[in-house]
Amino acid sequence: MRKKAEALVAAYVKKDSLKRHLSAVEAAMGFYARKFGEDEEYWRITGLLHDFDYEKFPDQHPLRGMEILKTENFPDEMIEAIGGHADYTGIPRTTLLAKTLYAVDELSGFVMAVAYVRPSHLLRDVPVKSVRKKLKDKAFARQVNREEIMKGAEELGIEIYEHIQNVIDALKINAEKLGFSG
Repeated sequence: MRKKAEALVAAYVKKDSLKRHLSAVEAAMGFYARKFGEDEEYWRITGLLHDFDYEKFPDQHPLRGMEILKTENFPDEMIEAIGGHADYTGIPRTTLLAKTLYAVDELSGFVMAVAYVRPSHLLRDVPVKSVRKKLKDKAFARQVNREEIMKGAEELGIEIYEHIQNVIDALKINAEKLGFSG
């Protein structure tokens, strides 16, 4: 399944920024899979694939991706989780996999944005308090939906500050792959 997922990403994703986002969400999903005692590889693949169709089909995302994944025989639970990560699809998040994907998606990108504006530009130097402060600054990374970040933590049943720390820790482990060396 990993090779098929990577082939889809290679075929559909050209922008480095989207590749980094997919890698960040994959890392966060892996972290939570370990935390919850779930299949880490399966969860990582779900994170890797969640936005693979966005660049080619932005107006049909993630529904078009779901169709492609169905054709490629990916598991229904994975496809449903990917569909549910976008509120506008109306697909309910009924599984822990789906709730986790929703919870880490926006926050992963936000944490990376905070790292980019730190003096060191390093994930390891991002404290929870800086993320909290930037969440209150509506002008910072304004495209990130703060309501979804809060709702994601709530659906997951994890206090927001613990969730932020978990995502920071997940991304720190994968810093080099995400373009944060040192």
